Amino acid sequence: MKKQLLSAVVLCTLGVVGCGDQVEPTPVDPNKQVGTRLEGKTLVMEGANIPSHPNGYNEDMNLEGATQCYSKSTMVVGNNTYTVTSVLGTLRDAPQKFNVGTCDHAAPGATAQFTSTAVLIENAKADLSCFDATFTYNGFGQEGRGSLSADGKTLKLELFFTGQATGHRCADGAVGAATVKLNGAAFAGNAVQTFVAQ
Repeated sequence: MKKQLLSAVVLCTLGVVGCGDQVEPTPVDPNKQVGTRLEGKTLVMEGANIPSHPNGYNEDMNLEGATQCYSKSTMVVGNNTYTVTSVLGTLRDAPQKFNVGTCDHAAPGATAQFTSTAVLIENAKADLSCFDATFTYNGFGQEGRGSLSADGKTLKLELFFTGQATGHRCADGAVGAATVKLNGAAFAGNAVQTFVAQ
């Protein structure tokens, strides 16, 4: 009898047989972890963290209202809503559309603010080293891939305007990998925006 009781205790301890209610841990959804870890944070992109080709377009080119020359961008995350305030830089020596000059990051210009109407994070790796990101705003959208550092302080987003790029998801390669085609042509620029939590 003692041997049978001892065997039951051992089996219960090892979890081989049912010994009361055992709750399986809920698997962590890495897609939700991105928003959870960014919730309530203010992230800033400035200086060397501004890429040469934000959204895929040369920051030094005059694209009139779509010119991608920035001085600073601030992203505030709350309730899965991303509010982005961008301070434009000053584009010098490019007076006409499609002229290429120099983006002066140190000379701030006009400010524009956009608030997301939808955010979709998909296909996230468990360590958040890559995830697919789609942001929808009034009048435009951005899509691509991103990564979040282990300490949650550095967010990298390689984004392009909706429908203009291919090869820009995690299935194609890591953030910044040379896998992107923009409007059908191989993309050789740097579109990785780096935001640092303040």
